Amino acid sequence: MMKFTKMHGLGNSYIYINLFEESLKEEDLSELAIELSDKNTGIGSDGMILIGPSNNQDIQMRVFNADGSEAKNCGNGLRCVAKLAFEKNLVIKKEFTVETLGGPVKASVELSEDGQQVKLISVDMGPPRLLKKDVPMEGKPDSKTIEEAVEVSGTTYYMTALSMGNPHAVFFVDEIETAPVERVGPILEKHNMFPESANIEFVEMAAEGNMHFRVWERGSGVTQACGTGACAAVAAAILTGRAQKDIDVTVHLLGGDLRIRWEEDGNIWMTGPAEIICEGVYIRKEQRK
Repeated sequence: MMKFTKMHGLGNSYIYINLFEESLKEEDLSELAIELSDKNTGIGSDGMILIGPSNNQDIQMRVFNADGSEAKNCGNGLRCVAKLAFEKNLVIKKEFTVETLGGPVKASVELSEDGQQVKLISVDMGPPRLLKKDVPMEGKPDSKTIEEAVEVSGTTYYMTALSMGNPHAVFFVDEIETAPVERVGPILEKHNMFPESANIEFVEMAAEGNMHFRVWERGSGVTQACGTGACAAVAAAILTGRAQKDIDVTVHLLGGDLRIRWEEDGNIWMTGPAEIICEGVYIRKEQRK
């Protein structure tokens, strides 16, 4: 049996395991993520996130997608980790750092009036990485991908690709409601130009300082929200002249809104909520007798 917490950031839900209390075998992690994520025989989620001790930062986060693959980063997951870590006294500071496969991340929490609960979380997602070799993707290693044409099933789309600790390809559309997320998303996710696959985002620019956003997440498919994807979308909008640095952009996702700001110092900050859905004890399949 294993204790767990299910949380969501704007509908992007994961099962969180506290490795300060639980002990898991490395060779079991991918299989466990698949098992937990199954909505019929598990708990049901977009994946599994482990919270544990770090040698270099205040805390460590590891992210496993619903298909068992390990991700380098997760913006919504980071906010949930920050909330859970503070409320469970795994960290005692309101500003702390989280170790991820994509690199260390700064997080800060805003508390409720009674000081007991985390209301909003801001995360320094670092600078976007724009070179093809850093996404990574095929092509000239030191070149950038800004509105580069790509053909899918006879239709040409224009892509801006970058990394936010994980790979993203952003496509601007006129109408978000008709964006081919489920049709084109899985094709582009596994396209051979992305050796590590990619998250695929479709974006409609709205009123000034606003955008509508849909995502096909690598390893998970359509999700309610993607924090790193929202950061990538704002970066792509600025790179293509659709938005400006040092101004907050509200990204409207299926699960709710995030506030994203690409500061002049080069780093992107993401601010938004996180919520605990439930806590419980999970019985592994092999223990169900």
